[in-house]
Amino acid sequence: MPQLRLALNQIDSTVGDLTGNTETIVQWTRHSAEQGAHLAAFPEMALTGYPVEDLALRSSFVAASRRALTELASRLAEEGLGEVPVVVGYLDRSERAHHYGQPAGAPSNSAAVLHRGAVVLRFAKHHLPNYGVFDEYRYFVPGDTLPVVRVRGVDVALAVCEDLWQEGGRVPAARAAGAGLLLSVNASPYERKKEDTRLELVRRRAREAGCTTAYLAMIGGQDELVFDGDSLVVDAEGEVLVRAPQFSEGCVLIDLELPAAGAPPTGPVGDGLRVDHAVLSADPLPPYPAELTGGHADRLSEDEEVYSALVVGLRAYAAKNGFGSVLLGLSGGIDSALVAAIACDALGAQNVYAVAMPSRYSSEHSETDAAELARRTGLNFRTVPIGPMFDAYMAGLELSGLAEENLQSRIRGTTLMALSNQEGHIVLAPGNKSELACGYSTLYGDSVGAFGPIKDVYKTTVFRLAEWRNASALERGQTPPIPENSITKPPSAELRPGQVDTDSLPDYDVLDRILERYVDRDQGHAEIIAAGFDAELVTRVLRMVDAAEYKRRQYPPGTKISAKGFGKDRRLPITNRWREPN
Repeated sequence: MPQLRLALNQIDSTVGDLTGNTETIVQWTRHSAEQGAHLAAFPEMALTGYPVEDLALRSSFVAASRRALTELASRLAEEGLGEVPVVVGYLDRSERAHHYGQPAGAPSNSAAVLHRGAVVLRFAKHHLPNYGVFDEYRYFVPGDTLPVVRVRGVDVALAVCEDLWQEGGRVPAARAAGAGLLLSVNASPYERKKEDTRLELVRRRAREAGCTTAYLAMIGGQDELVFDGDSLVVDAEGEVLVRAPQFSEGCVLIDLELPAAGAPPTGPVGDGLRVDHAVLSADPLPPYPAELTGGHADRLSEDEEVYSALVVGLRAYAAKNGFGSVLLGLSGGIDSALVAAIACDALGAQNVYAVAMPSRYSSEHSETDAAELARRTGLNFRTVPIGPMFDAYMAGLELSGLAEENLQSRIRGTTLMALSNQEGHIVLAPGNKSELACGYSTLYGDSVGAFGPIKDVYKTTVFRLAEWRNASALERGQTPPIPENSITKPPSAELRPGQVDTDSLPDYDVLDRILERYVDRDQGHAEIIAAGFDAELVTRVLRMVDAAEYKRRQYPPGTKISAKGFGKDRRLPITNRWREPN
């Protein structure tokens, strides 16, 4: 049987950085060629970054993407890399009008095969996702061909992300075309427990296609999204041949023995697709370095996986937007403590600046716990008492009750933003998903900032991640970053004497289980009560969630780790009189 050495390049792209992304693709193509690869692949829209959102609607950006693709093909040949066929995702435009009204020239989520200085095959994504964070019907037109490239006597069918996730389309077409390998290039965002779903999907699709199937994914971060890699190759029976690490850039090399190609099919091969075929050549297989023989990367535990996603998300947001340092208020509580630990791991403690801002209601342990975290991590720490500022406001406004409480939070927010302007750090907002859901935050107070690292993390998970991070440090012989008292003491905003979160919110364990059903799974009042929750409590929680939509719209972006975070994938009107039950 023919042998094919496949190089899956799991890389991090930046949206709009055509020059930087080109350099990355050239670098990893060179690495693939040096290892004797016969076919090198890069993720969905690797050349433009993903998702490009409304940049797809700018003809200037589409044209720049097309130019960058042809220039990349020429450059690979000029640098002696032209003999290796390269599959790379980019933004293109359609060449014809589509039956549902899209004119010729509409943008397409496309990929191409580059070889010997030319673009030998272009194809567009067939299935366009339109759920969750995806909005591809807004931007793209679908492709209508099954691309097949013949390399070393093997027919390789090509797919883009949703073409593999959706039933039908490219998968049965690949079987009908007699492909020896189905290669899917993806930019599939991370969510908790998605790796198991992804693995089972690829196994199922390999059995349906009747051939070895390779799934290549992107890594890195783009705004709220994180990409975790986890690329894999399975055989026709669904057995895993190789699996890449999560959250790590790199090249996965594997030698495959695959069926020899037959005669190219003619006519439709499924779902209205017709075969678009290109025959390429490649050099004989060179010796295979023993240290590169595939294998299975160790899988991360669920807590380590989530924590890693939060670190990667913050690091990518800061680096890709040109921010070198971050600033946060450090209260001694669990939320700001976890955010500080994530920031130190993402950017280095020397680039993390924290401020304690005690008021007359701040407990002694809040100040000592904040100082202890600073000592353990080595971050930059200072104390700015807000008492004098608070007294000045009160003298002029004579506030009381909730207005007095929120004034303290807003003074802290103003202080952080002033230091941000003065010193050039971006402010991190410490709010968690439980608080955002219920509106338990102060506009222009604790909600100020450029990024919310734990915005999509429920409070119960915040505690679990803090415990995991400390345990992980102990396993490595390091000092746990988060003081134990920050984990064990009752959460409190400390805006009035003796205040604790449970004065305003239900117990977090119960609250989070209700929120997960209402927010993440869109269950209604009756369904949640039927699951065993108290009816009065459910009514109260749902009322809080519905009333807080205007606050969430003004919260900064933050890393998405769940199937439905606040933002692109949960879109509700602010002005809305529908209430559960109804």
